[in-house]
Amino acid sequence: MDLALFDFDGTITDTEMYTPFVKHTTSLSRRVMTSPILIPALVLYKLKLLPARKMRPLVSFLAFVGKRRNKIENDGQYFVKSVISKHLREIALERIKWHQARGDRVVVVSASLDAYLTPWSRTLGVELLCSELSGANRLSGLYRHGDVSCETKALLVQGLCDLSAYHSIYAYGDTDEDSALLTLATHQYLNWELVNESFNKE
Repeated sequence: MDLALFDFDGTITDTEMYTPFVKHTTSLSRRVMTSPILIPALVLYKLKLLPARKMRPLVSFLAFVGKRRNKIENDGQYFVKSVISKHLREIALERIKWHQARGDRVVVVSASLDAYLTPWSRTLGVELLCSELSGANRLSGLYRHGDVSCETKALLVQGLCDLSAYHSIYAYGDTDEDSALLTLATHQYLNWELVNESFNKE
């Protein structure tokens, strides 16, 4: 058994899914109410003064604080069927199936949200590490384990998996936020191109 680690947004899908989901679940009144905070943050983000790993938790807080968990989870299931299903890369689905046919362990590691990634991952039978919204009946707007990007991706994988137990580790990503994840692998893929390969993993 080998280990296969997949980023989601831009790797398994042809575009990021976080922003469309936030828009899908956020009413016009909430957008107006939060605009005094959101608009300056968006300007900083566009100017590359506010990194995505900081922007996402802020947007999530503004979008989800106080909302009922069951409503957001229902929205997530609908989002999987109506939106995500239209943006899945065929190459990604084929590679996941290839790993599963070999008996490999497949883990999706993403900064995207559990509200839609949990039901999506179940349809493919893959494991999942992602940004999780906290709160039981009503959401706090905060993340349980922080934004799952950059170094956090690697740390969570190391906490979940004994990497020494695998002869080969494959990792698939598409941005700099996946760099730490790729460093765990013997077979590193960026935008579906093999960028590094090692057969002597210590």
